[in-house]
Amino acid sequence: MRHASFGFSMVVAAMFCTASAQAGVTAAEAAKLKGELTPTGAEKAANKDGSIPAWTGGLTTPTPGLKNGGRRPDPFADEKPILQITAKNMDQHGDKLTDGVKALLKKYPDSFRLDVYKTHRTAAAPQWVYDNTFQNATRASVAESPSGPVAKDAFGGYPFPIPQTGAEVMLNSQARWRGDSWNQMTTGYQVTPDGRAVLVHKVSVDSLAPYYFKESSLEKFDGRYWVVRVNIQGPAIRAGEALVGHLAIDESKTAAWTYLVGQRRVRKIPNACCDTPHPPSAGMLTFDEVEGFNGEMGRFDWKLVGKKEIYIPYNSNRILLPTKDTDVVTPRHLNPDHVRWELHRVWVVEATLKSGKRHTSTKSRYYVDEDSWWTVLGDRWDANGQLWRVPFSIPVAMPDLPGQVGTVWGAYDLLAGSYIAGELFNESKEQYKLVSPRFKEDYFASESLGGEGVR
Repeated sequence: MRHASFGFSMVVAAMFCTASAQAGVTAAEAAKLKGELTPTGAEKAANKDGSIPAWTGGLTTPTPGLKNGGRRPDPFADEKPILQITAKNMDQHGDKLTDGVKALLKKYPDSFRLDVYKTHRTAAAPQWVYDNTFQNATRASVAESPSGPVAKDAFGGYPFPIPQTGAEVMLNSQARWRGDSWNQMTTGYQVTPDGRAVLVHKVSVDSLAPYYFKESSLEKFDGRYWVVRVNIQGPAIRAGEALVGHLAIDESKTAAWTYLVGQRRVRKIPNACCDTPHPPSAGMLTFDEVEGFNGEMGRFDWKLVGKKEIYIPYNSNRILLPTKDTDVVTPRHLNPDHVRWELHRVWVVEATLKSGKRHTSTKSRYYVDEDSWWTVLGDRWDANGQLWRVPFSIPVAMPDLPGQVGTVWGAYDLLAGSYIAGELFNESKEQYKLVSPRFKEDYFASESLGGEGVR
């Protein structure tokens, strides 16, 4: 059996992660995607006590009042928490908490908490994404490139819906479904150890996902899974800067460019991956902390620990509703009033730095939602073995897509007592907007940056 369902022992999971990669699963195993598994590979059934319900198709009916690009309503606004976890009772729920969340509860015992709500399995995708995922199950494989493991012969759906290795889980997260063309108007803040929120970016982010162009095919796919343009509007010292990134399935072919206002020049970013400082976050985050985890995987060995039930931020549309960023960004952490937590099954994957490789985090652990494949939480350790950073990405329900899409993301620095939170929509005129017809390709050319320089 290849599917590491919840309840499998860690020994079985370890057997999976040491097995050599094969070209997909058998047709008989792939048939589970039309039976006991969801079309994207999650367990369809409820858990034993029903606290995680069965998946019945996800949320595909738009919430009343929804306007594309507007402030998205909360489909579960009338619900109240069924449990509140604080530093006082965290030990009772420790088996369902990540190390990073436990550390935050201990560090901020008087303010950090988890408001846990009823679990809703809202993740969904169009039928053609399900169809492509089914095809990928038997044809996709893991190949080695200069940047590490990559998904080969996959297109338009999750490459490995029945994963056997940690690398396959993370490659699914890399290729997660979130539409094919969208715009975000967002802000981001660094919160200093003394509790001051400092604006690090006010940006318009435009994106294309060529991997999910419905009319395309595996044969026509050029290898880019995400093409992004970031136009920086603030703070004033950075206004007019811009960045374009072409992220490839083979990360050795990923390229990024930035427009520098002072030089009036477009420069290629030499190493847009890994622990290189991320420009839109003013260097406070690394490239591989974008949206939980992103990019090149070759510096680490990837181990599939198994699947586990834990509390994660999920269906947190409530975080979009406040009209002031300061209602969400508080002096020590995100405002717990606006973060919804639910119990979900996640894949647990560990990344250990390879001998001879360099990275600021020598070990990381990632928690990937089984339904949406979003990397919602992470734990990162420094060279001294101290738990250091807690990356997070908070997904919301988007039934108009349909799907789960990450919004606010960032990382807590446990040692410094600071954090950074980006992709806040609260003071934006437009939030997450699905763009149709899609943006034109030439808008994402590096040459276009200099042509639109503002000073």
